[in-house]
Amino acid sequence: MEYSYLKSNALFCKMKVILIQLGKTADTYIQEGVSQYVNRLKHYITFEEKIIPAFKSSASMSKDEIKKQEGILILKNVQVTDELVLLDEKGKEYTSLDFSVFIQQKMNAGTKNLVFVVGGAFGFSEEVYARANTKVSLSRLTFSHQMVRLFFAEQLYRAMTIIKGEKYHHQ
Repeated sequence: MEYSYLKSNALFCKMKVILIQLGKTADTYIQEGVSQYVNRLKHYITFEEKIIPAFKSSASMSKDEIKKQEGILILKNVQVTDELVLLDEKGKEYTSLDFSVFIQQKMNAGTKNLVFVVGGAFGFSEEVYARANTKVSLSRLTFSHQMVRLFFAEQLYRAMTIIKGEKYHHQ
C-alpha cells in the first residue's frame, strides 16, 4: 500500500467522523482517555460521538431481540448518504499506517460523514450488517465495548497525525 500524505488542510474540514456507541462509558479512566483524544482530534477533523442509551429491560429479551432493537436505534442515527463502518471482530484488520490510508481515501473521495459504530455485547443485527459499507476490526482480541471507544479514538488520532506527517507515530 502506498503512503502519500495530504497536502491540503481543506479536505480535513469537509469530512466528519461520527462514532455511534451503545450505552455510556461507566469507567472514568476510559472517559478521561477518550476525552483526551477527542480534544486532540479537534485540530484535524470534525468528530462527534453519538451515545445510544442501553436497554433497561434487556434481561427479558433474547440476544436476537436485543440486536434487532439496537439495530433499529443505530440505523435511526445513520443518514442515507453516510458511509457506515462497523467496528466488528470479523472486519478487515489494518496496521495504523493502513488505517490512515483508509481515512485519507475517504477524505479524498469526498465522504461527508464517515460513521463508525461500536455494537452491543451481542454484535449487530442483520439489518445493520446489510446497511454497512464495510467492517473494520481493531484487533483479533476481544475487548470490552468501552475499551474499543478508547482504542478507536486513539487510532483515529494516530491516523490524523500520520496523514499530516507529524511525529506521533513512530515507524
